[in-house]
Amino acid sequence: MTERIIDQLADAIIFTDRLGVIVRWNRASVALFGFSAEDALGQSLDLIIPEHLRASHWSGFEAAITKGTMKLQGRPTLTRALHKNGRKLYVEMTFAVVKGEADDVLGSVAMARDVTDRVERERAAARAS
Repeated sequence: MTERIIDQLADAIIFTDRLGVIVRWNRASVALFGFSAEDALGQSLDLIIPEHLRASHWSGFEAAITKGTMKLQGRPTLTRALHKNGRKLYVEMTFAVVKGEADDVLGSVAMARDVTDRVERERAAARAS
């Protein structure tokens, strides 16, 4: 049942292990980023992180995995992401550390939605005023 729920969500759900390797990639992730589950599973998150953001991403990721908490825990953040075709997207993401029964860190989960159109409209309106 949980798998059906995750696959039918409108938002992309990405679960990674402690090393940032993609373990879960729902249908909305396929639609958002263009990579099939077969393309994404077992790959590093670098698959969807623009090169200029990778150093800061991995710094924050490693800190969260080590501490077991995230600075943004549950609060949405706007960032850039890569589509399979090379196009850069604006995505709004929320993140959480996933812990096991013994409070050990298993990995990280992110929910993402495409907000490219909204961001581009807002920027165009700001330039016009």
